[in-house]
Amino acid sequence: MALASMSSVQIGLAASVQLSHQIGAEATAWLRLAWAGAIVLLVVRPRRSAFTRRTFLICVALGVVTGAVTMFFMAAITRLPLGTASALEFLGPLTVAIVRSPNKWRPWPVFAAAGVVLLTEPWRGTIDLIGVAFALASAACWAAYILLTQLAGDEVSGVTALGVSMPVAGIVSTIAVGPWALGQVSWQVLLIGFGLAILLPVVPFTLEFLALRRLNTAAFGTLMSLEPAIALVVGLVVLLQVPSVLAMLGIALVVIAGVGAERSGARADQPQVREKSVVSG
Repeated sequence: MALASMSSVQIGLAASVQLSHQIGAEATAWLRLAWAGAIVLLVVRPRRSAFTRRTFLICVALGVVTGAVTMFFMAAITRLPLGTASALEFLGPLTVAIVRSPNKWRPWPVFAAAGVVLLTEPWRGTIDLIGVAFALASAACWAAYILLTQLAGDEVSGVTALGVSMPVAGIVSTIAVGPWALGQVSWQVLLIGFGLAILLPVVPFTLEFLALRRLNTAAFGTLMSLEPAIALVVGLVVLLQVPSVLAMLGIALVVIAGVGAERSGARADQPQVREKSVVSG
């Protein structure tokens, strides 16, 4: 599920880069999130009785960081190669993996960190600092997203939490850029945005939500080290962004880390969803 999610994310991002050249990064992010929120709300149709006040607020917070990670990362990939931006964003789940890992001696986070360094090549001094700032902001939001997703998944059955979080993400993006972005889109672009929303974020976020019910946060964060490698491949094939030899070595390191995490990261305790009371207030 995590691998399918990452592949869907990177293909969706590559397609979004093309659209962002036409309508801008902010409008592209808003279009995807607004459509995704509407789609998930109609499909899931969350009931108030499925949430306590605490779990409802967790889902709202998840929606805020979902909107933020999407908008920050969309801004980053308009300034950086897809593989580089993904590697920087991976610092978020990598930090989760290092801090939360129950097995401190395992080397997977170290391998992943070395891979990220080789993928970004910070010693060159030619990287776009604004793009880096957006990617790091996305990394922070992604770390919060992982933690909040597991909290929500452990307490709300199925994908019910997405019925709140995705519409909230759509509302956040609409408040942030919607009034301006609406004037940038045509009916044709609206339909393209609908397709992109299915590819990213509806499908991958649903798969990640389900994956986090089966993996601990440390294992999931390290497994996501595969994403920069997938991003480099998609960037090469779709966007013709040719990686360097060091970047290819970085791919090997993060793949090793990802395989190690997959073999050792199953959750020992499958979550038991608690009974819910109606949200009040």
